[in-house]
Amino acid sequence: MKFMLIMRATDEGVAAYQATPFEQVIEAMGKYNESMIKAGVLAAGEGLTDAAEGFVVDFSAETPLITDGPYGETKELFNGFWIIEVSSREEAAEWASRAPLGPGSFLEVRRVTGVEDFPADNEWIQKEVGWREEEARRAQQ
Repeated sequence: MKFMLIMRATDEGVAAYQATPFEQVIEAMGKYNESMIKAGVLAAGEGLTDAAEGFVVDFSAETPLITDGPYGETKELFNGFWIIEVSSREEAAEWASRAPLGPGSFLEVRRVTGVEDFPADNEWIQKEVGWREEEARRAQQ
């Protein structure tokens, strides 16, 4: 099973991050990532730039509206993620609880759906399977 660990922070968490020496943050994240790599559970992970560099596409109207960041409240910001492949929800929770985050930070943990979660006879699901197989072949070249 794959799970996404979505990193979020409150104003308190952002302030704590900004007060921590950058080298200390990188070392802590590096050690955490290394532990997941050595355990064979890390499938992907990335941090994100400041929300001021981003934008939101709002589909509430007939024509989508694009708004530059920053946007929303801090608690709504998505700061980075990891995708892990583990055997259970409990194992995902165990890895999430090891993240080097402090007060004001939290992880939202969600299972990543796979093609097996959808009807196998659906045309678009069959295409998805083919696309993934083609991508795997390209990655091996």
